[in-house]
Amino acid sequence: MPGELETFLLHLTRSRAVLVTVEQTRGSAPREAGAWMAVFDDATRGESGTIGGGHLEWKAAQQAREALARWADTAPPVWREVVALGPSLGQCCGGLVVLRFEPVDASHAAQLRDRLSPALTPLALFGGGHVGRAIVQALAPLPFAVHWIDSRDGLFPPDLPAQVSTEHSDPVQTAVRDVPAGACVLVMSFSHAEDLDVVAACLQRQRERDDLAFIGLIGSRTKWATFGHRLTERGFTAAELARVTCPIGLPGIQSKVPAVIAASVVAQLLMAVSATGGAANLS
Repeated sequence: MPGELETFLLHLTRSRAVLVTVEQTRGSAPREAGAWMAVFDDATRGESGTIGGGHLEWKAAQQAREALARWADTAPPVWREVVALGPSLGQCCGGLVVLRFEPVDASHAAQLRDRLSPALTPLALFGGGHVGRAIVQALAPLPFAVHWIDSRDGLFPPDLPAQVSTEHSDPVQTAVRDVPAGACVLVMSFSHAEDLDVVAACLQRQRERDDLAFIGLIGSRTKWATFGHRLTERGFTAAELARVTCPIGLPGIQSKVPAVIAASVVAQLLMAVSATGGAANLS
């Protein structure tokens, strides 16, 4: 299923649009700077993206449609609106947004793809089982570039999202050396022995480069206690072991259903990346 940017660019081949972008914000606002929506002159195509909904979005869409109705041979100029989010707009955020209105057509598609494509946080996912699949599915609409790794061949499903690549690696831990700097790592292979080797490779990389943003291991506290003893025997210190999050997922969510685990883990990833100011900071 295509993302909103791809849907926008596809519609743009058949219909002109006004791109509305949140250029600046001050105080409380429904979306951050860089958020966008596209309003098409073909009413059947509706809108793509969102600048926060509510009266702000409704009024902006109305202004965009008025500009599209005036668009004959020459595109209207780019313009900006400063909007106070107060009672007059029916919203009580209390902040202020600057909206940029930009008439666009198919000739702008390449430029828009470059400008609107989100920065992606790299994520190495070790394990192609049920939870791994659920996590890939949960990450599909989010700004992560997923590198999915397993030691078993022929395991990955077809028709993966565009931001997902796959790798057969045996032994699986050798793939750790090629994980991009700043990546998050999730470890959930079919084998505890493989999990241990991947975690050890991550800790060794942290010792040498200190460039992984997050290391998460699926499992119980008992599993981590056992891993802690074995990793200590391999020479890793308590401070190094503290770099690993196990169990993964938000505390208080007890379900073992893969989709629920995936939702919990993805929420934890977003929190971790946001805290470090990484590419997937959605705040």
